[in-house]
Amino acid sequence: MMATNLGFPRMGRRRELKKALEQFWAGACPADQLQATARRLRETHWKLQQAAGMTQIPCNDFSLYDHVLDTSVMVGATPARFGSDGADLERYFAMARGGAGSGQRPGPAALEMTKWFDTNYHYLVPEFGRGQEFALASSKPVDEFLEAKALGIPARPVLLGPVSFLLLGKAKDPGVDPLDLWPGLVPVYEELLRRLAAAGAEWVQVDEPCLATDLDPRVPAVLEAVYGRLASATPLKLLLATYFGDLGGALPDVLRLPVQGVHLDLVRGPSQFDLALAAAPKGLTLSLGLVDGRNVWRTDLSATLDRAEQAADRLGADRVMAAPSCSLLHVPMDVNDEEGLDDDLRSWLAFARQKLDEVAVVARGVSQGRGAVVDALSENRAVLGRRRNSPRTRNLRVRGRLNAVTPAMLSRSHPYAVRREAQHARTPLPALPTTTIGSFPQTEDVRKARAAFRAGRLTKDEYNAFLKGQVEQAVRWQEEVGLDVLVHGEFERNDMVEYFGEQLEGFAFTAHGWVQSYGSRCVKPPIIYGDVWRKGPMTVDWARYAQSLTTKPVKGMLTGPVTVLQWSFVRDDQPRRDTCRQIALAVRDEVADLEAAGVAVIQIDEPALREGLPLRRAEWDAYLRWAVDAFRLAASGVKDETQIHTHMCYCEFNDIIASIAALDADVISIETSRSQMELLGAFADFRYPNGIGPGVYDIHSPRVPTRGEVEQLLDKALGVLSPGQVWVNPDCGLKTRRWEEVKPALATLVGAARAVRDRLAAGRVE
Repeated sequence: MMATNLGFPRMGRRRELKKALEQFWAGACPADQLQATARRLRETHWKLQQAAGMTQIPCNDFSLYDHVLDTSVMVGATPARFGSDGADLERYFAMARGGAGSGQRPGPAALEMTKWFDTNYHYLVPEFGRGQEFALASSKPVDEFLEAKALGIPARPVLLGPVSFLLLGKAKDPGVDPLDLWPGLVPVYEELLRRLAAAGAEWVQVDEPCLATDLDPRVPAVLEAVYGRLASATPLKLLLATYFGDLGGALPDVLRLPVQGVHLDLVRGPSQFDLALAAAPKGLTLSLGLVDGRNVWRTDLSATLDRAEQAADRLGADRVMAAPSCSLLHVPMDVNDEEGLDDDLRSWLAFARQKLDEVAVVARGVSQGRGAVVDALSENRAVLGRRRNSPRTRNLRVRGRLNAVTPAMLSRSHPYAVRREAQHARTPLPALPTTTIGSFPQTEDVRKARAAFRAGRLTKDEYNAFLKGQVEQAVRWQEEVGLDVLVHGEFERNDMVEYFGEQLEGFAFTAHGWVQSYGSRCVKPPIIYGDVWRKGPMTVDWARYAQSLTTKPVKGMLTGPVTVLQWSFVRDDQPRRDTCRQIALAVRDEVADLEAAGVAVIQIDEPALREGLPLRRAEWDAYLRWAVDAFRLAASGVKDETQIHTHMCYCEFNDIIASIAALDADVISIETSRSQMELLGAFADFRYPNGIGPGVYDIHSPRVPTRGEVEQLLDKALGVLSPGQVWVNPDCGLKTRRWEEVKPALATLVGAARAVRDRLAAGRVE
């Protein structure tokens, strides 16, 4: 039995790629130095996987920014606004981050960014237009295969499949359907496969994750046509990789495709195992995704080996690959780096390096018999038993409180129309009120002060004095620029989830457990191992201090229960909804304390609400019921005059707009700038009654918008929403930006809002 992997983390054990990228963008690192860092990381990661016993190792899974962007570049799908002149790397990063521009002329806007299925990884959305043409424009997959080959690595190139690439993209011209573009795209893949064969590749992994979603009825016929063409173009063995769920009714069609192997996610889609064994055609290899590639808990090796043995008995061991469920991109690198975790908890965990070991144990157990892995099985069994019986995972008081939740606790006292009047009386605001989403830049000084405090070089009093200075500067500047509802800037927070998790019981934290979110942006998800409860107030002192500096309202800033859940590694020994409700009760306590401290506006961010949707629509209702209830449990304990905001980004709202409305937040702010307000159509069609802040400033790009661009976006918003509904804000928090970008951008935002406000008052709206 072969032991294989589908993909590996890119950033490096100490985020070497992140540092090199940011130095390159700052002009402090030349392109050849950036590429040298990338080569070193690839070599290190390939050799690590080889040492772990992988018999097929992925290549071309590495990216300087995003593998979907790499595919767009590879097939020549570069939008015309990025031109054809200049360095390839400059154009590549302009597509990812927006062009720098020159003088008063702004550069081209970046590609739209959205979530990779139901993960917290972001990809750059391919753009297709009328007359779209494709051509092989990058040799990256071949180059990296040859790079691995020269090192003696048994590499398997990884490609994003043509069908998923088209389905993940977006047509920018009316009448263009991305799926109809496959006849022009397939020749590019045919040429690439021929080049890989000539370079000496044996297997190529072609990822088609869209097959785990509800499919357009045309997809089966397109799949058959596409893979018929690819199979006849090359002698390569094709491994069609699916993940993030089961294939449902598409499974028989996929197994009949003219490919040599199919990968199945048996963690997210365990029910397809028996069906696949029964339906697999003679000669087809099955890659079994047996080890969870998206969570950090140790695998039950005995049960997993049972399944692998069953497949080997049915098909023959040489027709079975043991593998993680998906790419290990979604988990940290190595749990052995975590010296700060206690030995007991650390023994429960498996990061990317440990998951490779688990895959190797399963493959060796089948190939050599259980006697060859008896020690590993015995140790694994003991660890799972200790975790299962540990008292640290359960709290009877928390469970009792959860059982005591009543329906009345999930609703505000009065409907929005009544609350709006009470809120306006308490906090009068102009038309088109301006605000930000919450965070301000985490400068080098802020990061150094936090590191010094954690290292003991600053006392708590010294650190708090530094933070108070940052908050006061931020408040004074917001007053100066003319924002209507202020924020304190969140300088004390390392991450919008980690910060809260550090103050809640049931959470553990890593020192090096970084996971790529997008580009150079990494997050360090907390680990929820036990029942969750609040030890004491988490944000009240900072909110009270910021409010003492100004007569303008300052928002209390919280992260919502669904987002805390989604952006953590969640315990797998109880339903996710139960963990989410425990978090909601902790947030509810914090909301009550903020209100008691006199905070008039409280924002409970839920950017991950839609991200948590199951990939199959049939499972949506159950998820949305408990997710909406969790938010309402957190938010509904306040008086009418307390205004509740929430924020969401990267959401297609059309299909869940009723659930968004059911949150009953007084104001919702959303990402809309990259999509040019497209998302507002859902709110207009639904006749959404509450306040909406459509983002008018793309914070994921260093590009500063012009006032005309912001006014144009506001005019679009006012074309579908009433003036009394609209708030003016950026797309998201400003933590990752520089003050040199933020200050002019927010000044532009305020100026545009005032100009449109004046036109409204004069009865002129364009």
